[in-house]
Amino acid sequence: MLKTMTNMFRIPDLKKKILFTALFLVLYRMGSFVPIPGVDASALQAFFEGAKEGGNTLFGLLDLFVGGNFGRASVFALGIMPYITASIVIQLLGSIVPYFEKLRKEGADGQKKLNQITRYATVGLAAFNAITITVWLTNLSGGVVPYPGFLFHFTGIITLVTGTMIVMWIGEQITEHGIGNGISLIIFAGIIARYPEGFIRMFLKIGAEPSYAWKAIFAVILMIAVTAAVIFVTEATRKIPVQYAKRIVGRRVYGGQSTYIPLRVNTAGVIPIIFAQSVLMFPATIAAFFGTGGGFWVTLQRWLSPGAVLYTILYVALIIFFAYFYTAIVLNPTEMAENMVKYGGHIPGKKPGKKTAEYINSVLTRITLPGAIFFAFIALLPEIMTNRFDLPFYFGGTGLIIVVGVALDTLQQIESHLVMRHYDGFMKKGKLRGRGR
Repeated sequence: MLKTMTNMFRIPDLKKKILFTALFLVLYRMGSFVPIPGVDASALQAFFEGAKEGGNTLFGLLDLFVGGNFGRASVFALGIMPYITASIVIQLLGSIVPYFEKLRKEGADGQKKLNQITRYATVGLAAFNAITITVWLTNLSGGVVPYPGFLFHFTGIITLVTGTMIVMWIGEQITEHGIGNGISLIIFAGIIARYPEGFIRMFLKIGAEPSYAWKAIFAVILMIAVTAAVIFVTEATRKIPVQYAKRIVGRRVYGGQSTYIPLRVNTAGVIPIIFAQSVLMFPATIAAFFGTGGGFWVTLQRWLSPGAVLYTILYVALIIFFAYFYTAIVLNPTEMAENMVKYGGHIPGKKPGKKTAEYINSVLTRITLPGAIFFAFIALLPEIMTNRFDLPFYFGGTGLIIVVGVALDTLQQIESHLVMRHYDGFMKKGKLRGRGR
């Protein structure tokens, strides 16, 4: 491993990409400590710690993705989430709306137009979120906004939208000139940034309460085991063999080889968890804005709070539903079967065309369920770790899946650079990870 790390910096192009990525991530983290004008960051932090609003609303999910920027009321408080939301919506529309589907099939030009539409949608979503946040901040008690008024709302909205545009630009620069996916790495950096403080709190708690040491040790062992399990499931694929017939064109022979279609156990990735959590947290967030005293909204907020029985049942059901829904959008068995027929391929023992599509669909249906159930468990893990092991920081759920996925993708890109230049990679004999890509 140490030799591989050294080899990474022997390749000028790879070294330049790694340093470029590191520099822009540092710039992002530096901007995370620049506060929004007109907000008392210490009062907001006290509110989060006292009322624990950060864990029970959409703002808590947002604060996780932006590395605590919302809790500090920084200019990057919205982070990259408006861009992520816009990208997901545009991607979904690409499989439903004919106009977006046409753009998706136009190649580079169509993708360029989709990217531009995504940017415009990001500005709109960022503005809407900024308005919501500034209104919410002015309604908080404790002097979070000492001087509320038009000037605060105006400067706050402009600052938050501009911060989102800067973060989006940083992500695009990393993707173009650095290593890995810039948008994913920004989220990765925000989540990872919370872990050191959490472990420091754990060690301080052990010092104050020695009996907590055994619980902390078991929690760390469980964290390692769960992380390994997430890596295993994230990498898991079901390989469907495909045989291509020989074709003679002139004096050349094409085909006559065996390959496979890699179907991932977790095709949808982290999207089902994000959608499910957003759907469930929306009523609770509305109740936090408008609910006072007792009544329907407060009761609904209690029923849909993390840890409640109704919340847990709906959460798991929605994750499984969105896993199937998104997988059906991303992978089209009929289209896959048609492409095989077009290029002279077939699945051994299955008739080309409709029977092949039905077989692929049945395989997808079977492998998606265990993957969805596993990630539903991972989504509930933070509640288990907090209640059972009194863990003083957020572990599991969406954050863990994102961290694992981004780390694997980035390592694979570094591996590709090393192997292409005849260096030993992270895997033995310089072989790439078999991820079926």
